Amino acid sequence: MDGAARPDVAHDEPSAAALAAVAVPDGVELAVAVLDMGSGACASYGDGWFETASVVKVDILATLLLRAQDEGRWLTAAEESHATAMIVHSDNTSASALWRAIGQAEGLDAANERFGLTGTEGGDGTLWGLTRTTAVDQLRLLLQVFGEDSALSGASRAYLRGLMGRVAEGQRWGVSAAADDACCALKNGWLPRTATGLWVVNSIGRVTAGGRDCLVAALSKGNRTREAGARGPASGTPEGRVWRRWVRPPA
Repeated sequence: MDGAARPDVAHDEPSAAALAAVAVPDGVELAVAVLDMGSGACASYGDGWFETASVVKVDILATLLLRAQDEGRWLTAAEESHATAMIVHSDNTSASALWRAIGQAEGLDAANERFGLTGTEGGDGTLWGLTRTTAVDQLRLLLQVFGEDSALSGASRAYLRGLMGRVAEGQRWGVSAAADDACCALKNGWLPRTATGLWVVNSIGRVTAGGRDCLVAALSKGNRTREAGARGPASGTPEGRVWRRWVRPPA
Protein backbone atom coordinates (compact mmCIF):
# COMPACT_ATOMS: atom_id res chain seq x y z
CA MET A 1 0.00 0.00 0.00
CA ASP A 2 1.47 3.35 -1.03
CA GLY A 3 0.01 5.13 1.95
CA ALA A 4 1.40 6.38 5.21
CA ALA A 5 0.24 6.30 8.80
CA ARG A 6 0.22 9.81 10.24
CA PRO A 7 -0.01 9.69 14.03
CA ASP A 8 -2.04 12.46 15.60
CA VAL A 9 0.60 13.33 18.17
CA ALA A 10 -0.29 16.02 20.66
CA HIS A 11 1.38 17.39 23.76
CA ASP A 12 0.18 15.47 26.78
CA GLU A 13 0.21 17.28 30.13
CA PRO A 14 1.30 14.33 32.34
CA SER A 15 4.03 13.56 29.81
CA ALA A 16 5.17 17.16 29.68
CA ALA A 17 5.30 17.23 33.47
CA ALA A 18 7.52 14.13 33.49
CA LEU A 19 9.93 15.70 31.02
CA ALA A 20 9.88 18.97 32.92
CA ALA A 21 11.40 17.06 35.84
CA VAL A 22 14.45 16.17 33.73
CA ALA A 23 17.48 18.31 34.48
CA VAL A 24 18.25 19.60 30.99
CA PRO A 25 21.41 21.77 30.96
CA ASP A 26 21.16 25.38 29.87
CA GLY A 27 21.34 25.70 26.11
CA VAL A 28 20.24 22.14 25.38
CA GLU A 29 17.08 21.67 23.31
CA LEU A 30 15.15 18.41 23.60
CA ALA A 31 12.19 16.78 21.88
CA VAL A 32 10.71 13.36 22.61
CA ALA A 33 7.77 11.60 20.96
CA VAL A 34 6.25 8.22 21.86
CA LEU A 35 3.57 6.06 20.25
CA ASP A 36 1.98 3.05 21.95
CA MET A 37 1.60 0.52 19.12
CA GLY A 38 -1.16 -1.34 20.90
CA SER A 39 -3.52 1.50 21.75
CA GLY A 40 -2.36 4.06 19.21
CA ALA A 41 -1.93 6.62 22.00
CA CYS A 42 0.71 9.25 21.24
CA ALA A 43 2.42 12.01 23.15
CA SER A 44 5.20 14.45 22.40
CA TYR A 45 7.35 17.01 24.19
CA GLY A 46 9.09 19.71 22.19
CA ASP A 47 8.35 20.53 18.58
CA GLY A 48 11.55 22.08 17.24
CA TRP A 49 13.68 21.09 14.26
CA PHE A 50 16.82 19.03 14.82
CA GLU A 51 19.67 17.85 12.64
CA THR A 52 19.32 14.10 12.27
CA ALA A 53 22.99 13.07 12.37
CA SER A 54 23.06 9.30 11.80
CA VAL A 55 19.42 8.53 12.59
CA VAL A 56 18.78 9.62 8.97
CA LYS A 57 20.39 6.33 7.95
CA VAL A 58 17.06 4.61 8.68
CA ASP A 59 15.38 7.05 6.29
CA ILE A 60 18.09 6.55 3.65
CA LEU A 61 17.61 2.78 3.71
CA ALA A 62 13.82 3.08 3.72
CA THR A 63 14.12 5.30 0.63
CA LEU A 64 16.46 2.84 -1.09
CA LEU A 65 14.07 -0.04 -0.37
CA LEU A 66 11.13 1.96 -1.72
CA ARG A 67 13.04 2.75 -4.93
CA ALA A 68 13.94 -0.92 -5.34
CA GLN A 69 10.27 -1.85 -4.90
CA ASP A 70 9.28 0.65 -7.58
CA GLU A 71 11.83 -0.98 -9.91
CA GLY A 72 10.48 -4.45 -9.16
CA ARG A 73 13.73 -5.74 -7.66
CA TRP A 74 15.53 -6.45 -4.41
CA LEU A 75 18.72 -4.74 -3.29
CA THR A 76 21.93 -5.63 -5.05
CA ALA A 77 24.73 -7.36 -3.15
CA ALA A 78 26.62 -4.06 -2.96
CA GLU A 79 23.55 -2.23 -1.66
CA GLU A 80 22.98 -4.88 0.98
CA SER A 81 26.61 -4.65 2.07
CA HIS A 82 26.35 -0.88 2.41
CA ALA A 83 22.98 -1.15 4.19
CA THR A 84 24.36 -3.56 6.80
CA ALA A 85 27.44 -1.44 7.46
CA MET A 86 25.38 1.75 7.59
CA ILE A 87 22.77 0.54 10.09
CA VAL A 88 24.63 -2.05 12.18
CA HIS A 89 27.95 -0.20 12.45
CA SER A 90 26.83 3.35 11.51
CA ASP A 91 29.42 3.42 8.72
CA ASN A 92 29.48 6.87 7.13
CA THR A 93 31.17 5.82 3.89
CA SER A 94 28.35 3.37 3.23
CA ALA A 95 25.79 6.03 4.12
CA SER A 96 27.34 8.40 1.60
CA ALA A 97 27.24 5.73 -1.11
CA LEU A 98 23.55 5.04 -0.52
CA TRP A 99 22.79 8.77 -0.21
CA ARG A 100 24.12 9.15 -3.75
CA ALA A 101 22.20 6.07 -4.89
CA ILE A 102 18.85 7.51 -3.76
CA GLY A 103 19.49 10.89 -5.39
CA GLN A 104 20.55 12.71 -2.21
CA ALA A 105 18.04 15.15 -0.68
CA GLU A 106 15.74 15.16 -3.70
CA GLY A 107 15.30 11.40 -3.51
CA LEU A 108 14.90 11.39 0.27
CA ASP A 109 12.31 14.17 0.22
CA ALA A 110 10.29 12.45 -2.52
CA ALA A 111 10.19 9.20 -0.55
CA ASN A 112 9.32 11.02 2.67
CA GLU A 113 6.31 12.58 0.99
CA ARG A 114 5.08 9.06 0.29
CA PHE A 115 5.94 8.02 3.84
CA GLY A 116 3.82 10.84 5.24
CA LEU A 117 6.65 12.88 6.75
CA THR A 118 5.83 16.58 6.79
CA GLY A 119 8.66 18.12 8.81
CA THR A 120 11.82 16.60 7.36
CA GLU A 121 14.17 18.12 4.75
CA GLY A 122 17.19 16.39 3.28
CA GLY A 123 20.63 17.90 3.90
CA ASP A 124 22.33 19.96 1.21
CA GLY A 125 24.59 18.20 -1.29
CA THR A 126 26.54 15.39 0.35
CA LEU A 127 25.62 16.47 3.90
CA TRP A 128 23.10 13.77 4.73
CA GLY A 129 23.77 14.21 8.48
CA LEU A 130 22.39 17.75 8.31
CA THR A 131 18.96 16.55 7.26
CA ARG A 132 16.49 18.35 9.53
CA THR A 133 13.55 16.66 11.21
CA THR A 134 11.15 16.66 14.16
CA ALA A 135 10.48 14.02 16.80
CA VAL A 136 6.94 13.54 15.49
CA ASP A 137 8.22 12.98 11.95
CA GLN A 138 10.59 10.34 13.27
CA LEU A 139 7.56 8.52 14.71
CA ARG A 140 6.00 8.64 11.26
CA LEU A 141 9.14 7.12 9.81
CA LEU A 142 9.23 4.41 12.49
CA LEU A 143 5.60 3.57 11.69
CA GLN A 144 6.66 2.94 8.11
CA VAL A 145 9.18 0.41 9.42
CA PHE A 146 7.26 -1.20 12.29
CA GLY A 147 3.63 -0.62 11.34
CA GLU A 148 1.45 -2.41 8.81
CA ASP A 149 0.02 0.62 6.97
CA SER A 150 3.22 1.40 5.11
CA ALA A 151 4.54 2.27 1.66
CA LEU A 152 7.20 -0.38 2.32
CA SER A 153 6.50 -4.02 1.57
CA GLY A 154 6.52 -6.65 4.29
CA ALA A 155 9.90 -7.89 3.09
CA SER A 156 11.37 -4.39 3.11
CA ARG A 157 10.07 -3.70 6.61
CA ALA A 158 11.37 -7.02 7.94
CA TYR A 159 14.80 -6.35 6.44
CA LEU A 160 15.11 -2.89 7.99
CA ARG A 161 13.77 -4.09 11.34
CA GLY A 162 16.31 -6.89 11.34
CA LEU A 163 19.24 -4.54 10.81
CA MET A 164 18.01 -2.16 13.52
CA GLY A 165 17.84 -5.12 15.87
CA ARG A 166 21.51 -5.93 15.21
CA VAL A 167 23.07 -2.54 15.96
CA ALA A 168 26.60 -2.95 17.31
CA GLU A 169 26.83 -3.36 21.07
CA GLY A 170 28.68 -0.11 21.69
CA GLN A 171 25.89 1.81 19.95
CA ARG A 172 22.94 0.30 21.82
CA TRP A 173 22.39 3.26 24.14
CA GLY A 174 19.55 5.74 23.85
CA VAL A 175 15.95 4.57 23.63
CA SER A 176 17.06 1.11 24.77
CA ALA A 177 17.16 2.54 28.33
CA ALA A 178 13.36 2.46 28.33
CA ALA A 179 13.14 -1.21 27.34
CA ASP A 180 12.12 -3.98 29.71
CA ASP A 181 15.16 -5.96 28.60
CA ALA A 182 18.06 -5.68 26.16
CA CYS A 183 15.86 -6.52 23.18
CA CYS A 184 14.98 -3.53 21.05
CA ALA A 185 15.52 -2.16 17.55
CA LEU A 186 17.11 1.26 17.29
CA LYS A 187 19.41 3.69 15.52
CA ASN A 188 21.38 6.44 17.23
CA GLY A 189 23.06 9.52 15.84
CA TRP A 190 25.65 11.99 17.11
CA LEU A 191 27.28 14.94 15.42
CA PRO A 192 29.52 17.80 16.62
CA ARG A 193 28.64 21.16 15.06
CA THR A 194 31.77 22.88 13.79
CA ALA A 195 30.47 26.41 14.39
CA THR A 196 29.67 25.87 18.08
CA GLY A 197 31.55 22.76 19.18
CA LEU A 198 28.25 21.48 20.62
CA TRP A 199 26.75 18.08 19.90
CA VAL A 200 23.57 16.78 18.31
CA VAL A 201 22.63 13.47 19.98
CA ASN A 202 19.56 11.51 18.82
CA SER A 203 18.00 8.08 19.32
CA ILE A 204 15.00 6.43 17.62
CA GLY A 205 13.56 2.94 17.72
CA ARG A 206 11.08 0.41 19.05
CA VAL A 207 11.12 -0.84 22.64
CA THR A 208 8.91 -2.98 24.84
CA ALA A 209 8.31 -0.92 27.98
CA GLY A 210 5.97 -1.85 30.82
CA GLY A 211 4.39 -4.48 28.59
CA ARG A 212 3.73 -1.92 25.87
CA ASP A 213 5.28 -2.02 22.41
CA CYS A 214 6.36 1.59 21.85
CA LEU A 215 7.98 3.61 19.10
CA VAL A 216 10.20 6.33 20.54
CA ALA A 217 12.14 9.27 19.12
CA ALA A 218 14.43 11.33 21.36
CA LEU A 219 16.23 14.27 19.70
CA SER A 220 18.58 16.80 21.29
CA LYS A 221 21.06 19.53 20.36
CA GLY A 222 23.36 21.90 22.20
CA ASN A 223 25.03 19.14 24.25
CA ARG A 224 28.54 19.98 25.50
CA THR A 225 29.77 16.46 24.68
CA ARG A 226 28.43 13.36 23.00
CA GLU A 227 28.51 11.55 26.34
CA ALA A 228 26.42 14.28 27.97
CA GLY A 229 23.78 13.90 25.27
CA ALA A 230 23.78 10.13 25.58
CA ARG A 231 23.26 10.48 29.35
CA GLY A 232 20.10 12.52 28.77
CA PRO A 233 16.47 11.42 28.97
CA ALA A 234 17.18 8.35 26.83
CA SER A 235 19.63 6.89 29.32
CA GLY A 236 19.94 4.91 32.52
CA THR A 237 20.56 7.99 34.66
CA PRO A 238 17.98 9.33 37.16
CA GLU A 239 16.78 11.59 34.34
CA GLY A 240 16.37 8.47 32.22
CA ARG A 241 14.24 6.87 34.92
CA VAL A 242 11.91 9.87 34.83
CA TRP A 243 11.72 9.48 31.07
CA ARG A 244 10.96 5.76 31.37
CA ARG A 245 8.02 6.57 33.65
CA TRP A 246 6.80 8.87 30.88
CA VAL A 247 7.08 6.07 28.30
CA ARG A 248 5.30 3.73 30.71
CA PRO A 249 2.27 5.63 32.03
CA PRO A 250 0.19 4.04 34.81
CA ALA A 251 -2.41 1.55 33.58
